[in-house]
This record gives sequence, structure tokens and C-alpha cells, in this order.
Amino acid sequence: MTDPDTASPEKVDEFLGEKPRPRWRRWMKYWLPALIVLALVLLVSTCSGGSEGPTYITEEVERESLDLTVTATGNLRPTNQVTVGSEVNGPVERVLVDVNDRVTRGQVIAVINTEIIDQQIAQSRANLNAARASLAQARATLDVDTAQLQRLEEVRRLSDGRVPSQVELEQAQAAVSRDRAAVASARANIEAAQASLQANLTTRSRAVIRAPVTGVVLARQIEPGQTVVASFNTVTLFVIAEDLSAMQLRVGIDEADVGQVEAGQRASFTVDAYPGRRFPARVERVDLASGNTVEGAAAGGNSVVSYEARLAVDNPEGLLRPGMTATATIATQSTGQALLVPNAALRFRPDEQQASGGGVFNPQIGLEEQEQQSGIGAGSRQQVHVIEEDGTLRAIEVVTGQSDGRRTVVRSADLKPGMEVVTGVRAQGE
Repeated sequence: MTDPDTASPEKVDEFLGEKPRPRWRRWMKYWLPALIVLALVLLVSTCSGGSEGPTYITEEVERESLDLTVTATGNLRPTNQVTVGSEVNGPVERVLVDVNDRVTRGQVIAVINTEIIDQQIAQSRANLNAARASLAQARATLDVDTAQLQRLEEVRRLSDGRVPSQVELEQAQAAVSRDRAAVASARANIEAAQASLQANLTTRSRAVIRAPVTGVVLARQIEPGQTVVASFNTVTLFVIAEDLSAMQLRVGIDEADVGQVEAGQRASFTVDAYPGRRFPARVERVDLASGNTVEGAAAGGNSVVSYEARLAVDNPEGLLRPGMTATATIATQSTGQALLVPNAALRFRPDEQQASGGGVFNPQIGLEEQEQQSGIGAGSRQQVHVIEEDGTLRAIEVVTGQSDGRRTVVRSADLKPGMEVVTGVRAQGE
């Protein structure tokens, strides 16, 4: 039999008929007071945290060059794009080139049927031969009447004016004059027939369509068998780009930015076909008149006014194609080495932040896009704030300069590169 004095508590409980207690209940008298103390400490810490000062968001003042740019969107076009048309009516007999084919100046690219034109040429040649025959006949008549007049004049001289009569002599002179007029008319008819023949020959030559320039066919708008009818307007058959190694980018500059853009400025652009790659360009000219000025006036001035700028683009690799949509960035001005502060630092006001109960005031954390991009007027006096060693804020007066919408050039005797300026107050609980 087991000695009760040496029996374990579990065996005693078993002997007495009681259920054994879990281990955690046996140790409750130790960990429960500790848990209560820990909860009180956390509660006190949380309650006392509200009395701490605000947590400021800061950014470093930098000294570097601020490059101001203007962004615009447009399309690539060939430098010289030629539309090939037809002045001749008739069915298309042959088409010798297609889109993307390279052609040389003078190369035959299409032929229009010339049966009707050939008939007109034959008729013109017959008219010319008839006119020449009429001239020969008029000359022969002139020669006969001239000889007759000369005989009558000789007889009148030998007869001392007795014969022939004056009437007969005047009739002979009139006949010679009529013959000379007939000869002149026949010569004019020959010239008209020659002109008509030459016109028909020229029309026939234009029935053979030739490339006016050396380049690449961008568009083909005819097919064999199609009838070309050139009545009042020249019919477009092909569109040929003269040289795609040098292209042109036409972009629309907003009226707010057009004053910064001028010829000779460097630019770069991107296209969707080659993401991440930038192509160089150069501003050639900026139009003085807006393409939608009239429309804007008619609509009551509500439409956005833009001005077209043309940028010269080199395309030696042939990667760029006409019609591609491009986004261009034009470098308009560089400030040189200067102090740069974030625009949020110029907009920060300590009193406003405390009155609003804190909150985020940082262009990268919750600030609206329109407010983020608003600029600070150049030449105005503003204030930025830095944090002192004791946690208080010190205001520093600065004079603002150019801005790119995110950072602004400032001048100040007290502000140095590397100093941290306050841009906002971090919201409570962050």
C-alpha cells in the first residue's frame, strides 16, 4: 500500500475520486497577474502616445540642373509625300507595283488602256495631212493668179494703159489677195492640226503612269480593270513617300506651352512599337496659326487650342513608319546648377496641418494630381520649414524660380543642399 505522505498530488486526487486539474490551471496564479500587468502597461503607453508631437515627412534639398520640358503627341509622316494621279480617262490595263515596293523616278507603275487615245491620234494625223494638202493647193492657186496678174500688168504697160481695162486688172489683184489669205489660212490649219496631234500624243504618254520621285509606295488605290474617270479632279492612284530615312513628326502644342517652344530645340520621342526606346528629334518650326482657332471661336471658345510643331527625325535604321503615334518631349530650358525643393515643401503650412488634425501632405502619398502639378509662381517669396534639434519647426524664406510641376528652383541664404525640408505631417497611426 502506498504511503499517503509520499504520494503525488495526481495520485491523491485519484485516490479521493477527483478529476485531475490541467497544468495551465495549476500555474494560473503565476501568469495571470503577469498578463494583467502587461495589459496595463500597454494601455498606459497607448493613452500617453497622443501627447507626442507630430511626425513630419521630409525631403532633401538638392543642387542640380532642372530641365524644363514640354510634352506633346502627334504622328510620324514622310518628309516629302507625293500623290500620283491620272489625267486620262479609261480602264486600267496594268498595275506594276504594290504597297511597300521601292520605285525609282521615271519607273512605269501603271498603264491605262489607250485604244480611244490612239484613234484620236490617228484622226489628228489625218487632219494634219489634210491641212498640208490644203496649203499646197492654196499655194498653187496663188502662183497661177500671180502669173495672170503679172501678164495683165505687162500688157497694160505695152499698150500704154489701153488694155486690159481697169476692172480686169483690179479683179486679178483681188484674186491674188484671196490666194494669199488662203495660203495663210492653210498654214494656220496646219499649226492647229499639229497642236491637236501633239496634245493627243501627250495624253497618250500620260496614260503610262510613271513614278515622279524615288521612294516607297505607301498606298495603292487602283486595280487592273478599274475605270479611271478624271473629270474635274485628278484621280489619286498611288501615294509615294520620297525618302523614309528622314521623316517628320507633327505634334500639337498646347496654347499654354507654345511660348516655350521654338525652332532649333532638341527633343526626343517614344512610339508604342519600341517601348523603352527614345528617338532623337529637333524642332523645325512652330506654326503661327492654330488649326482649330476658327472652330474654337465658332464653338464659343470652349475647345482646346493647339499649335502644330514640326520635328525633324532621322530614321537610318528604317524602324519608324509613317502614321505611328509618338509622344515627344521637347527640352525648352535648363536652369543650370541651382537649389531644388519639392513643391510640397512650398505648400506646407504648419498651422493648417495642426488645425486639420494631421494627415498626409505629400505629393507621393494621397495628394490629388491637380494640386500636385500646380506650380509656384516664379519670383514669389515663399517659406519652407526645417526641423530643429528639439523637434520644433523653423521657417526659412526663399525666392522661387522655374518649376517643372514637381520641384522648384529657389534662392535663399539660409537654405543649403542636403538640408531636410518638411513636406507634410504623417497621419496618426502610420
